[in-house]
Amino acid sequence: MPLSRLLTLIIGLSIILGLVLWLVNSLYLLYLQISFTAPLLANLLLLLLIVLIGALIFAFVYYLGLFRRSPSTASGRRREPKVPEEKTEAASESLKAIRQQVKQIQDEVAQQALLNRSREIEANLSRGELMVVVFGTGSAGKTSLVNALIGRMIGQVGAPMGTTEVGETYRLKFKGINRQILITDTPGILEAGVVGTQREQLARQLATEADLLLFVVDNDLRQSEYEPLLRLAEIGKRSLLVLNKTDLYADNDKETILARLRQRTRRFIAAVDVVAIAANPQSVMLEKGELLQPEPEIMPLIRRLAAVLRAEGEDLVADNILLQSQRLGEEARSLIDSQRRRQAEKVVERFQWIGAGVIAVTPLPVVDLLATAAVNAQMVVEIGRIYGCELNLERGRELALSLGKTLASLGIVKGAVQLMATALQLNVATYVAGKAIQGATAAYLTRIAGRSFIEYFRHDQDWGDGGITEVVQRQFQLSRRDEFIKDFIQQAIARVVQPLTANSEVEKEREW
Repeated sequence: MPLSRLLTLIIGLSIILGLVLWLVNSLYLLYLQISFTAPLLANLLLLLLIVLIGALIFAFVYYLGLFRRSPSTASGRRREPKVPEEKTEAASESLKAIRQQVKQIQDEVAQQALLNRSREIEANLSRGELMVVVFGTGSAGKTSLVNALIGRMIGQVGAPMGTTEVGETYRLKFKGINRQILITDTPGILEAGVVGTQREQLARQLATEADLLLFVVDNDLRQSEYEPLLRLAEIGKRSLLVLNKTDLYADNDKETILARLRQRTRRFIAAVDVVAIAANPQSVMLEKGELLQPEPEIMPLIRRLAAVLRAEGEDLVADNILLQSQRLGEEARSLIDSQRRRQAEKVVERFQWIGAGVIAVTPLPVVDLLATAAVNAQMVVEIGRIYGCELNLERGRELALSLGKTLASLGIVKGAVQLMATALQLNVATYVAGKAIQGATAAYLTRIAGRSFIEYFRHDQDWGDGGITEVVQRQFQLSRRDEFIKDFIQQAIARVVQPLTANSEVEKEREW
């Protein structure tokens, strides 16, 4: 303990001890005076004063820090930076959940890719590096900015758009920041051609993985620059907006541009995070005809960058790791959802033509058609199983009946019959028309019902805010599109009409 603090402690305790002795003597005299007339009041007064003295002593000692250990004295050395524990635990739990999800993915390539990315996130979590990514158009001077920051040449300064073809990473060191700082120069966005598009995709990917983003512009934001900056902010990216090439502008023009930038980005970037620099100023011709290369003017950026990394570095790392794990989880869920949807649609397609065949062979009234073919209990059970929901046939029948009543109440059954009759009338012989229309209608209604149940199971057995009616109507509208009807009728002709026609001809031959 420092000598000054020790002396303060001794003096303070001496004063408190003197006050305690004086109070004890005073309380004793006061207690003797009132104890005979009001003993309860005397005891309460004594207890209250004792509590106050104890609280005073505790507050004094606590203030001096006796109950708090200094980080430096506890370990004997300065502690290494550590990612906030709550966010670290959340990221770790998210990665564990992702690995469980990945096991359900049948595509081995996609499965391995997700596993590799989860390992990369874990590696970043353990290393704890700060990744700063420089992002912007190819002409904004990103490479010049990186050159100026690290103090040595690493690329072609002043090269034409498209020079940086891959993300290149370099190391920086700031005083007072123990973490390793990596700065990545990305390919430019908005470049022409297929190659330019591919480079932009790489740049965007690197930007989404950054702990801190330096978005570089050389003038007011164009809409094509504003949109990616806004999207990155919406997913949680912390950004500094850097106006480069200010040596090309008069002071008034520079201030005008800065004001516009701050105004346009005020919703997601603080005014102090919009800085002006000249990473590679133009050469100046001297009177003697010699060229003078001015020094880069990047101190405003260095000061702001250092301030942000010192104040927010730990949270930036933690937030980014958590964001990456959450995005990876969303990607895994999306892949699983697509896989399940494909499997469920195969089930729907199989049952729609099974039902069509049954109805075509033994035509039934429309109500029976609805109950037996449009919504099949076994189909519901199989779709539920794909989505991890085990249903028995009885529950499947209940769901089927509920949806069947909805189809009838909305007039979809009648509308389906009319739609199939109109679509098939030019392709079906008169003597099989009734059977063909009922069979095709059965398949059509089964499709609507099946796809409605896919939505039901996708959302954890919930029809949503609009209920079953909205889901069924939406699927009916999707199934009325011309491109679908044309394809569906061709399949109906092949699977229903042609077999019926062949059977009818065989029966006629037998009669003859």
